[in-house]
Amino acid sequence: MSTHDNRVAIVTGAARGIGQELAVQLAERGAKLALLDMGDCSETLAAVTAAGSEAIAVQCDVSSEADWISAREAVLGRFGRADILVNNAGIFPFANIDDLTPEVFRRVLNVNLEGAYLGVRTFAPVMAENGWGRIVNFASNSIATNLAGLSHYMASKMGVIGLTRGLANDLADRGITVNAIAPAITRTPGTSVMPSEITDAVWGQQAIKRFADPADIVGPVLFLTSDDAGFMTGQTISVDGGMMKL
Repeated sequence: MSTHDNRVAIVTGAARGIGQELAVQLAERGAKLALLDMGDCSETLAAVTAAGSEAIAVQCDVSSEADWISAREAVLGRFGRADILVNNAGIFPFANIDDLTPEVFRRVLNVNLEGAYLGVRTFAPVMAENGWGRIVNFASNSIATNLAGLSHYMASKMGVIGLTRGLANDLADRGITVNAIAPAITRTPGTSVMPSEITDAVWGQQAIKRFADPADIVGPVLFLTSDDAGFMTGQTISVDGGMMKL
């Protein structure tokens, strides 16, 4: 497939899980990749290269404006343009309100919400130079669950939805769409440490009674970053096996 031919895509949290799967599938559809993560992206880089695409790996803490500026310099230095930004990186430490320190609260918002804002602020002007851009932010279906210990995470993801809606208005006249997806708990290294009673309770509420795999989440992102989604902006799509029925 060639739905993303010659597009340059920036994917955060690209070292593993959903970000890794997305990077590979974007490469298979013709995109060139900038892989952003605080961790080692060598495995993803090898997979993207094996798919026949060009890619660079950039170490980036998405809550750091300086890291984002360095990432922009690396992307423009290698590819000369940027077309797609997927703000996938996120953290979700469990902490009940009695144990939720201000430091943890701020760190979750800084990574999950401010990280998305900084990414858009950094790359939207680059996209606007070509009059075309696709931005996809990761929200979460956790906002519709009764899970305890995630108030800070839910606050950050509700913020992502609000940010997405506002940015859609700000960037529409520059040819840039901004959407979000709200995925289910997905089978990744990050969620492997979650207690089974939590994960079972969540997917038990779904119409499709199984865990999501990264490939389940990637399909809608591929659509939202393509030409086919050119008249779709400001939306949040639930990709959760039918748990949220809006």
